[in-house]
Amino acid sequence: MSRSLVVDVHTHVYPPAYMAMLRARKSVPYVHDPAGATPRLIILASDDDPSIPIDERGRPVDSSYYDINVKLAFMQQHGIDCSVISLANPWLDFLVPNEAEEWAKRINDDLESTCAQVNSDTPSSQKKLFAFGTLPLSAPNPEVISNEIKRIKSLPHLRGVIMGTSGLGNGLDDPLLDPVWAALEETQQMMFLHPHYGLPDEAFGGTETTNRYGHVLPLALGFPLETTIAVTRMLLSGVFDRFPKLSILLAHSGGTLPFLAGRIESCIMHERHFVANGGSTPGPQRSIWDVLQSNIYLDAVVYGTAGLKAAVAAAGGSTTRLMFGTDHPFFPPLNEKDEQWASVTTNYKAIQDSFGDDKESVAAILGGNAARILNLN
Repeated sequence: MSRSLVVDVHTHVYPPAYMAMLRARKSVPYVHDPAGATPRLIILASDDDPSIPIDERGRPVDSSYYDINVKLAFMQQHGIDCSVISLANPWLDFLVPNEAEEWAKRINDDLESTCAQVNSDTPSSQKKLFAFGTLPLSAPNPEVISNEIKRIKSLPHLRGVIMGTSGLGNGLDDPLLDPVWAALEETQQMMFLHPHYGLPDEAFGGTETTNRYGHVLPLALGFPLETTIAVTRMLLSGVFDRFPKLSILLAHSGGTLPFLAGRIESCIMHERHFVANGGSTPGPQRSIWDVLQSNIYLDAVVYGTAGLKAAVAAAGGSTTRLMFGTDHPFFPPLNEKDEQWASVTTNYKAIQDSFGDDKESVAAILGGNAARILNLN
């Protein structure tokens, strides 16, 4: 009996052009190359603290972040047949307007070239790489962004775009994003929504607490809440009413959205500001449950059965909207002797423990859903 197809929809790469750009920069975000040591990515303003020696700032980015051969070795090591790679945060959000369009094209062409080269070395029925493109969100007008979305559609190995929660800088309920949603809907491309900024340090007790506990609070709690807030703002502003065919893949199983969906819906029903309750604000016309079951897809990067079961329950009890992911190359083994990444095997185990008796659902989550939803040939 053959094993299930495994597709990783949440896996990051910093392409060569992107790494070169970051190495040339001197302000956040940038890559610093310590003499004789692993390069370090300074990605947030808090990472660029002058009190920290520059060779210790940010996070180390070894070859697993930018060498596609290391990615392929990781895939083989963990039984992954196909990956949909994407640029990791901070994408291109930080670029000045007159550079955004050029760099988006360069990065997306780089991703297409990488996928094409890898896939040319394998049988056509066993393509290993596809990608989500990146957008020039700081471009001077939304038309530039829309044009790149349409161009991405023409690139054979790109299957949508990745985007952060800040949008054009004012969140995803910004009306100026409507042309972007329209272009994604028109071209029927998936948007992979991924957090970056989390919550302010003050939410976790300030910088002293952050320094004491490292990235635990921002990553474990800040990222999921950032995603939840971003999607809820889209819902409240009517984005899903205006663009009912918009498709969004949410990182980390949607953050806390599946668990809090009922509470969000209840608060909407009772909000006096909305027209339905006598107020003046239109409010959303569709329920959050309708959006979760029509517009939203979730990756399975949640590391436990409780989160997976909440994700499936939010989708109406169906496993058809859930897709396997690893978040590689983040969360590597702390012991270099460990061959298997716990961040990957934990997700495998959670899927098996949650749906092990339903082999069709396990196969769908591991790869069948992604192959169908993203048309991975």
